[in-house]
Amino acid sequence: MSLRRVAILLSGGGSNMVALVRSMTGDHPSRPVLVVSNDPQAGGLAKARDLGIHTAAVDHRPFGRDRSAFESELQAALATEEPDLICLAGFMRILTPDFVAAWRGRMLNIHPSLLPLYPGLHTHARALANGDHEHGCTVHEVTEELDFGPILGQARVPVEQGDTPDSLAARVLVQEHRLYPEVLRRFVVGDRTPIHLSNFHSMT
Repeated sequence: MSLRRVAILLSGGGSNMVALVRSMTGDHPSRPVLVVSNDPQAGGLAKARDLGIHTAAVDHRPFGRDRSAFESELQAALATEEPDLICLAGFMRILTPDFVAAWRGRMLNIHPSLLPLYPGLHTHARALANGDHEHGCTVHEVTEELDFGPILGQARVPVEQGDTPDSLAARVLVQEHRLYPEVLRRFVVGDRTPIHLSNFHSMT
């Protein structure tokens, strides 16, 4: 099977992008071909260039509320490298149903909660406010409904006494960097069996 071509979309520093790119070497069945951001100043773009990955920026701000026009430019940027699939890695734009439909079955996202708990923003603060004993992250297929696609993997971390949203987020992020590459490796060869990481051990 030929190597699958992966594009990564981000809006910020790109730590999950770096974890994905570093995993796609050797016998991995895919390779990163493009990193795109909706923020031309996103730190992840510089990191991608340092890793030798082509980059593009499609600033969403000039488009105002016209998400379709923004996504048309985003699709054009993606077309330059003809990716087989997309990994959303901290991409902070809600995608329209038309864009999602064009990539159905070929787009993944990582979300910082144990979905279906806490879709949307401020997940760590919400978990603490509810007194949860565990928290974590989820990789899922992207569908038209926000943070609701089929779950492909989850990683759990305990909520510790004295945790703040920032301290909890930092521990979850460590697990995001482990979970996303594992799910991607399996997904590109057609394995959609959910995986679960807990206490730094993998269980299928």
